[in-house]
Amino acid sequence: MLAADYPFLDLLWTMFLFFLFIIWIWILITVFADIFRRRDASGFTKVLWIIFVILLPYLGVFIYLIANHDGMAERNVKQVQAQQAQMDDYVRSVAGGGAAAEIEKAKALLDSGAISQAEFDSIKAKALAG
Repeated sequence: MLAADYPFLDLLWTMFLFFLFIIWIWILITVFADIFRRRDASGFTKVLWIIFVILLPYLGVFIYLIANHDGMAERNVKQVQAQQAQMDDYVRSVAGGGAAAEIEKAKALLDSGAISQAEFDSIKAKALAG
């Protein structure tokens, strides 16, 4: 019943329009996120961009993309680098440094006289084995 009332090309056209709508929403969210993420713009400038994008959505978004495309890319790269550095720091703190850190701690204990050479060799062998 539905297939007779809704031919295949109409279905493709509807899917295409839906796809364009999803892309539009994605671009709009990206522009709003960039407006709020900017540190070089004052609050007044941000409000003006938001009003412009809300009142004239297509024109506002396209003008923002043309005017700020370099800044958007730089802010995205900085954010990704900061997130990567934070993740690397977290992994290092959780991992504890691995075998080299254990051997270094054992060497410090050996140098301070807290452990003997045999104990150091045992700790070193365990660290290198596992």
